[in-house]
Amino acid sequence: MFLRRVILYIRVEVEYASEAVKRGTCAVGIKGSLCVVLGCEKRTTLKLQDPRITPSKICKVDNHVLLTFAGLNADARILVDKARVEAQSHRLNLEDSVSIEYLTKYVAGVQQRYTQSGGVRPFGIATMIAGFDSNDTVPKLYQTEPSGVYNAWKAHAIGRSAKTVKEFLEKNYEENLSDEQTIKLTVKSLLEVVQTGAKNIEVSVLKPNNVIEQLTIEEISKYVEEIEAEKQKEAEKKKKKSSRD
Repeated sequence: MFLRRVILYIRVEVEYASEAVKRGTCAVGIKGSLCVVLGCEKRTTLKLQDPRITPSKICKVDNHVLLTFAGLNADARILVDKARVEAQSHRLNLEDSVSIEYLTKYVAGVQQRYTQSGGVRPFGIATMIAGFDSNDTVPKLYQTEPSGVYNAWKAHAIGRSAKTVKEFLEKNYEENLSDEQTIKLTVKSLLEVVQTGAKNIEVSVLKPNNVIEQLTIEEISKYVEEIEAEKQKEAEKKKKKSSRD
């Protein structure tokens, strides 16, 4: 009887954590042929808030690893710190950078332990971990859940309206995308749920040899304008076609 209550309690706590993920801002990860792109929805900065010190939702874990999340920001800060310490410990002990899969297993393991340890609750976040292993040009993209389950993906979305974005990605994702195509698809997928344009979108690009690029608002705006122009052309074509019919 006691064991059943414990199992039920754990299940309820994990469900609460999963609900926090669903209410978090949307995050997207897409693999290209030689890059992996992470994008996320940013909350609107309040009038009296200093935007310079607003924490980013795309976190650098190591020189070759980025992590983004959906869910509770405070929980993410703790988990990211743990991941950073593990990555540095691995580098010091083995004199080599941590592999993306190893780090994913570590993060998922921490999340799983917090589902069954006394005096703590599950982390209310899901993560996407992206990067390149040392001396490798194959992009890696993994996702972890509050329960500790993890999976590898070609393209994925977590957070608010993730189902809508995933359906969009299933229709539009292609293998071996160029860097530009991958960035554009990331922005385009976020525009499915972000109504306020570039100012509420954050995008980072990770390439081999520890190259990390964070796109500026101006760069994101160019992609948004290009996408909007394409949508307008498509709408005009449909109008002409319907008028002919």
